[in-house]
Amino acid sequence: MPDPQTDTHPVPAPPLGFTHEQIEALYFNAAREGQDDLLAQFLDAGADPNRIDGKGYTPLILASYNGHAAATELLLARGGDPKLRDGKGNTALSGVAFKGDIPIARLLLEAGAAIDAPNHVGRTPLMFAVMFGREAMVNFLLGQGADPTIHDGEGTTAIILAERQGSVTLAQRMSTRR
Repeated sequence: MPDPQTDTHPVPAPPLGFTHEQIEALYFNAAREGQDDLLAQFLDAGADPNRIDGKGYTPLILASYNGHAAATELLLARGGDPKLRDGKGNTALSGVAFKGDIPIARLLLEAGAAIDAPNHVGRTPLMFAVMFGREAMVNFLLGQGADPTIHDGEGTTAIILAERQGSVTLAQRMSTRR
């Protein structure tokens, strides 16, 4: 439970008949499911846009990963931080790169997401896009300045990942963008 003396977004008292845990679950579900009206009500009532749930996710990570552009925009407008990471060190952009959602990736980058932010094993959003065959996302991230030569914890780059997956053309394209 947050400390009201140090937390800039103290948890409001829950309505009669609800626990803080139930309210928090509803808040995170609203983000996950893209329920913009409900999400706005939670934020209007003082919910922290950067609160982290028990699995290490923020509302922004959940909304963006699940493809909810309006919820993503709302959370960013209300102070959601695109640089925050989940329990594995992944940012919202990492999940969006995995999914291949370019419009949401653009929103996150415009809000200050770090394009080459590595997770705990050194994997960048570009690496996720390569690993999951999101060629349009790879091209988008490269166009936004993603570095295909960054090494993960195993010494692998996005170029090497593309080569291992048989995407020779993609690997060559990344090599020429160095």
